[in-house]
Amino acid sequence: MKHIVTQEWLRTHLSRSNILICDCRFNLAEPEEGRNRYLKSHIPGSIHVDLNKDLSREVTKHGGRHPLPSKEEAAATFGRLGINDEKTVVAYDDQNGSMAARLWWMLKFLGHEKVFVLQGGYSAWEAAGYPVTDERTIVEPKDFNIRESDWQAVGMEDVKQAMQKEDAVIIDSRDAARYSGEQETIDKKAGHIPGAVNKPWLQNINSTKEWHPTEELKRLHKDLAGKKEIIVYCGSGVTACANILGMSEAGIEQLVLYPGSWSDWISYDDNPVETKK
Repeated sequence: MKHIVTQEWLRTHLSRSNILICDCRFNLAEPEEGRNRYLKSHIPGSIHVDLNKDLSREVTKHGGRHPLPSKEEAAATFGRLGINDEKTVVAYDDQNGSMAARLWWMLKFLGHEKVFVLQGGYSAWEAAGYPVTDERTIVEPKDFNIRESDWQAVGMEDVKQAMQKEDAVIIDSRDAARYSGEQETIDKKAGHIPGAVNKPWLQNINSTKEWHPTEELKRLHKDLAGKKEIIVYCGSGVTACANILGMSEAGIEQLVLYPGSWSDWISYDDNPVETKK
């Protein structure tokens, strides 16, 4: 797989100096839980990367619940975390890869290609009997260079324009109940962007909490093959990254993230909302 590494691969490469392991565990309901779990135990050599503090900027009226930092802000953060051109980044979490995928996508967005997500996450590592530690990793700050990238993001107005295009597809990555508007426990409005197709991100994950093999991902996403523009969103631009990862593994191209996602869309009172029962 091109974006995912196995537990065995990481165990073999654990001591290599060019590998930087990022613990991205995060609980949306308990924001400090991820860091506390990191401090208790983590994969040796890991640093902790926090969704709110490292992978999002300050929340304002627009931009969603986890606003995407500017490229310059993100580059400064990644440099502080010790990432540069020489580093191969391996990200893991315990949230089915969703938090790790946010880091993965952001690094791709800034042109850093050597980034992967760990198959199975921390629980699988621990269950395999591989080493863990509570020793914190100290990294030396680096200069992170922003490079040209094929991975792109769009804003709300771009989504509006895409709604008028016959060759554009808008993907809602949330579960079916939130997409339909039958259930909404997080955001102030229920439903979805008009015309969006529901492809829940968790369909990329199997019953053992691992990413499906490439052939299964190709089957799941075959309806997207050949599409010229695919905009992917979720609630706040996190799990959409996991959907993009799964789609990319399936060979789907032209994948674009709407980082603000549903929580940004509904921050504009005039934006239309669609529901399906």
